[in-house]
Order: sequence, then C-alpha cells, then structure tokens
Amino acid sequence: MEPQPPDVADRILESARTIAVVGLSPDPRRPSHGVARYLQRAGYRIIPVNPNIDEVLGERAYSSLREVPERVDVVDVFRRSEFVGPIVDDAIAMRAHALWLQDGVIDKPAADRARAAGLDVVMDDCMMRRHAQRR
Repeated sequence: MEPQPPDVADRILESARTIAVVGLSPDPRRPSHGVARYLQRAGYRIIPVNPNIDEVLGERAYSSLREVPERVDVVDVFRRSEFVGPIVDDAIAMRAHALWLQDGVIDKPAADRARAAGLDVVMDDCMMRRHAQRR
C-alpha cells in the first residue's frame, strides 16, 4: 500500500456525497460489491459503472463514466492497473473532485495527470477500510 497523506483521504471522505464505483460487481463475494455496499450504508450515493450489468445495489449501472448524467464527487476504481489511464481521463473530463484507486490499483502517471487536473488522489488504498478507521 502506498502511503497517503491522511488529510487527502479524510478530505475526500468528509466532502464526498456521490461515488461512481468503476468495476462494481453484482457478486456479493467480490471486494467491489462489499465496499460499495458498505459505503452505501454509510450514507454515500453509489453509482455503479460496469458495462456488463444494468443494476446493482438498487442503483442503475452505467457502461462508462462518461454516461453518468449527474455530478460525481469521487471515482472509486476497482479495475486492474493497466485499465486505469482511460478511466482517469474520463474522471478529469467529467470534473470529478477526487480519484480513489483501490488496493493494488497503481498507475502513477495517471494519478499525476489527475492531480495536475486538480483532483484529490488516493492510490493503492481501500476506501471502506479508511472510512471504518475514522469511526
């Protein structure tokens, strides 16, 4: 896990209301599902982004970030590192406030692009674990 400045993660968790979860699986055994369900129960609005499903956790799913019709505070990524670049470009284009790359998801050039565009970035860390640690 890459060390994160605690203030960045805390700022994201405190200010976010809407989280687009890229790679959200409908399978309750998958980490993306458990994390999204936890965040939803913690009061965040979850927007699933997965081209293979229509709905999960009671929310309509979108094929890509660019299809999401509403404002997104955080783009939470559950995709392999090699797929992160275009997701980051979409997050920048949609003017998300923050990018969160889950455990094991690492793409330094993409994270640097996001930071240069003004997004807060957390990389290689779990949003659910960080939220639970604050309680």
